[in-house]
Amino acid sequence: MESTLPTPPVVSGAVPVLGHVAEFRKSRTALFERGYEEHGPVFTIKLGPQNVAVLIGPEYQRTFFMETDKALNIATPYKFLRAAFGEVLFIAGHEEYLRQRPFLTQAFRREKMAHYIQIMGRETQKWLDSLGDEGEFDIVATMGWLTQNVAGSALMGDRFQEEAGREFWDLYTDLGKGIDPVLPPNLPLPKFWRRDRARANMAAVLKPILEERRAHPERYDDFLQDFVNSRYHDTEAPIEDEVLMNLMLGLMFAGHETTAGQAAWNVILLLQHPDYLAQVREEVDRVAPYGAPIDGRTLHGLTLLNYAVTEVERLRPSADILLRDVDEAIEVGGYQIPAGWKVQVASEVAHRLPELFAAPDEYDPLRFAPGREEDKADRFSLIGFGGGGHKCMGMNFANNEISVITALLLQQFDLALVTPRPTIARGTGANRPSPTIIRYRRRAAEGRQTADDGREAVGRRPSSVVRRP
Repeated sequence: MESTLPTPPVVSGAVPVLGHVAEFRKSRTALFERGYEEHGPVFTIKLGPQNVAVLIGPEYQRTFFMETDKALNIATPYKFLRAAFGEVLFIAGHEEYLRQRPFLTQAFRREKMAHYIQIMGRETQKWLDSLGDEGEFDIVATMGWLTQNVAGSALMGDRFQEEAGREFWDLYTDLGKGIDPVLPPNLPLPKFWRRDRARANMAAVLKPILEERRAHPERYDDFLQDFVNSRYHDTEAPIEDEVLMNLMLGLMFAGHETTAGQAAWNVILLLQHPDYLAQVREEVDRVAPYGAPIDGRTLHGLTLLNYAVTEVERLRPSADILLRDVDEAIEVGGYQIPAGWKVQVASEVAHRLPELFAAPDEYDPLRFAPGREEDKADRFSLIGFGGGGHKCMGMNFANNEISVITALLLQQFDLALVTPRPTIARGTGANRPSPTIIRYRRRAAEGRQTADDGREAVGRRPSSVVRRP
């Protein structure tokens, strides 16, 4: 029996043929806010001929996530990623995702995290040791290559990062530039040629590494070796080389692309709010003093810093929209969303609902402290890492990395924003801040020495802008 429910109402401002395309590209958050004001939590935008239902609020976001892999399809809206990363993770389709998921669960298990945290601290400290006593750096560019170094060492191992890491990341740049959500991925365009050439060259880099890993598995302890050692649960067969490469490329993308922007925003927002920064600095000095190793226990004790990281997820989600295709009609909020439509959630709007978050436009990490815990009202109120069966399994890895970077940076340097009001830069990858210059000065401490030469840290001439050691 056909439903008699109406489809969600259309937001004002649609123009003939194009609908809301121009506004979506220019200021989609404002478009979603207007839709919410006009029609409430369920409404429609038109992207050319395509109808897209937008769901805002925990009740409706629950439907979005719980109907994924049922009436809603997660793979088909992101098929443009397959040309770069292959049949991997959620873009591989539901059955293949279920085959691959145990490998990810194994790699992200708790007992492995101590090793990853050690790598995060080591790579961050190498960067800090490369800085002068005074100078400036672009926090966005710096977090980009720093998270690459962490991802390369943690996912692929130190030997890979030392011997092939730079070549691999240069190829990865060409791969990433070939991601285009609009154009057909097989058009004869230079950026797609470079993408395919980069993927082939990356496979050539990885082939001897995989052969070495299979011959001497006892020598390695990282993501890649976990995958090399793994077997499909239904056949006990090892993972094929092609699937291994797809997994590593997909994890490299997820492991640094989103974390880089969040790490940059965490520092920026702290510097924009000096009162809370002072509390975090005091906590870092007390819980993680200079010279003490940072481990999981230390990170757990940095509660004020952890609240700040969660507030970044709320205010500056790396993925401000998540998308599904409607394979079977669903009913939500008194409306029917027909098969053939798309449906999405919009975290930047959902995370600012005043009925969930007090003074929602304000930076207030203590909203997550005991007694308030605004994120606990509903498990689908905070969706920066997705939700349901496809919630990001690397969430703890990312949050730990952001905390390690921030703690070590604040522990050893005084910082000031040179670029006072960064904006959100949106592209085909994760959202991140626009280029943002930060001025630094090494903190004076009795007996503190630089790691490389032991000289007193205070008193050397200011360095120039630091982009990469």
